[in-house]
Amino acid sequence: MTVSDVETAPGRILPGRVGLLSKYETLVRSAIISSCAGVIDFRGEGRSLRTTSTAFQEKKNGRLGTTFAPTQPIPVIRQNPKEPIRELSLLRWGLIPSWAKTSLVAATMINARSETPGTKPAFRDALKSRRCLIPADGFYEWQRTGKAQQPYCFEVDEGALFAFAGLWDRWIDPSGHTVETCSILTTTPNAVTSAIHDRMPVVLEPASYDLWLDPGMKDVGAASQLLRPYNAGLMRCYPISTRINQVANNDQACSAPVELAPIQDRLFS
Repeated sequence: MTVSDVETAPGRILPGRVGLLSKYETLVRSAIISSCAGVIDFRGEGRSLRTTSTAFQEKKNGRLGTTFAPTQPIPVIRQNPKEPIRELSLLRWGLIPSWAKTSLVAATMINARSETPGTKPAFRDALKSRRCLIPADGFYEWQRTGKAQQPYCFEVDEGALFAFAGLWDRWIDPSGHTVETCSILTTTPNAVTSAIHDRMPVVLEPASYDLWLDPGMKDVGAASQLLRPYNAGLMRCYPISTRINQVANNDQACSAPVELAPIQDRLFS
């Protein structure tokens, strides 16, 4: 999928390309696809949606890209606390807490475990008052087979648009510039994802969007109740080409299904 107009055309995000963060091998095994398409689905009852990032305007006549990686800007939807408007912005993927002394922590905070954000200093305040939606149309995970890493694409409702549960924060860098960052919450796997990975991103039910984004909802316990494994019956997965492992590959072919070569039986065991 390509993005020529981020407000109307589909695009994908890929957070965790193999080799991108070689210092953080455990992080690069997960990838997520995010889409800017169909944002009207995230307006909510009686609300409108507007873009707030100048980056969107700059990219509007060009290509935003079809895949993204950790530490890159990704599309995020937040609720304006003062008026019935949801705002679509680009935030850097990898949360930097407002109190952090350096941005280096971002690479280790692309994900947050849904079981613990209420107790972790880096995510506790964000879970209470800085929740967001990250629009997506699928996500990638890698399965290790011997020394090889086989990527798989996971989709909801055969490729329909959905939203990950996200948290965001605002950090001031040493030069005084404001940097807004985000993290994707993860949970235990469902029956579809468990064969490939021991975690999965939290996919929110559409009926939960209003509560998750509500700036007046400060109950961490109630927010945490929304962070469950998604219904496996509404998901599918399929193998994709290993060309996704190369950061330079950023096109529709990255998420196209492939047939895996059959594994030959051993002559001697």
